[in-house]
Amino acid sequence: MNFGKTILKYKDELLSDLKQLMEIKSVSAENPAECERALEFMLKRASDFGLETKNIKNKAGHAQIGNSGRLCAVLTHLDVVPAGSNWTVEPFTLTRGDGRLYGRGIDDDKGASIVDLYCLRALKDAGIEGKNTVRAVFGTDEEIGMTDMETYFSSELLPDMSFTPDSDYGICYAEKGILQLKLSGEKPAGTESFSAGSALNAVPDYAEAKLLNGETLTSSGTAAHACMPHKGDNAAVSLIEKTGDYSGIFGFIKSYIGRETDGSSLGIKTSDEPSGELSCCLGKVRINSNECYFTLDIRYPVTKDADEILNIIKILCENNNLVMEIVHHSTPLYLPKDSELVQTLSKAYCEITGETPKLYSTGGGTYARTLGGKGAAFGPAFPGDTVNMHKADESMDEENFFLHAQICLQAIYEMYTME
Repeated sequence: MNFGKTILKYKDELLSDLKQLMEIKSVSAENPAECERALEFMLKRASDFGLETKNIKNKAGHAQIGNSGRLCAVLTHLDVVPAGSNWTVEPFTLTRGDGRLYGRGIDDDKGASIVDLYCLRALKDAGIEGKNTVRAVFGTDEEIGMTDMETYFSSELLPDMSFTPDSDYGICYAEKGILQLKLSGEKPAGTESFSAGSALNAVPDYAEAKLLNGETLTSSGTAAHACMPHKGDNAAVSLIEKTGDYSGIFGFIKSYIGRETDGSSLGIKTSDEPSGELSCCLGKVRINSNECYFTLDIRYPVTKDADEILNIIKILCENNNLVMEIVHHSTPLYLPKDSELVQTLSKAYCEITGETPKLYSTGGGTYARTLGGKGAAFGPAFPGDTVNMHKADESMDEENFFLHAQICLQAIYEMYTME
């Protein structure tokens, strides 16, 4: 049964709610209070729709339909990365133009959050009798470590089956491990201050330095998600080259990182068949009177050992008078291709599109890795649609957005009604 198309009758109201949500500047790295406000907004709308709701310590919450059988869930996050620069539209609102929907979070992940909520509303309004329980779970700090899910699952049960629309179509069965490191060291001799990057998990698109001779230098680049650093142009590296100062931490960056994104000079380059090559992203760089550090975001293949990577970098740091701190470590996700979850999501995708979804791996980190092997990333972005995740002018093709909404509703319908 194609139930997914039911979502289309809510199109205008859904976009209205999405606009309100996107106007909440819920940048988790800068304003946790706004993230709480986004959660309150979602739970209030869910209550308006007659759904059960629960708020877990203002860090996460859920809307629910059904109260029996297996516990199923779809997980999204309400926090976003900073806007950055070079937008052609206002980042914190919903803008429609040229057949696209623009705004920070339209792809990652506010658009999917609103869709999930309306999927539960559609099931309730249609009076569908489900055999299971379905929750739309909303988090508030996915972009800075996923402690929201630690808080949520400290009091709530792990679902028996779940997915998170926080990646691409088809079905992601493998997610690389994530290592986020902070490396502190000596201040470069000729640099008074240096600032680049606003998030650990993105290529910085702007950098600014003040030299001891009083000169101020800037550099612009192209942002990219840390899981695909080769698609960006690192403004921090460009500015370091412009200063010509390779003392202190700049010397380490020049010798062991530079413009590489595969960890070659660090000695950590590696790959495997399921998930491909390791990636390494130079993210934030900060130098001032109180601190001198830079960060690395490393996405390592699912069959590789994080300790080996850490030991190599630790030795390099010791030999170069740097101190390494592990900011965040998330172990890999690796699901069987013939699992019930993969088969269920495949059925939903085929029902709406008439095609069989491809299985793929990613360097991105989603809530799926917090679900004990019972969750996968599934949508919302389609191949060929340049969504600019974590970049300026984040957007989605509007037809694709509502195609995702249909697939998502069909998947939730399958989980809700399955034996």
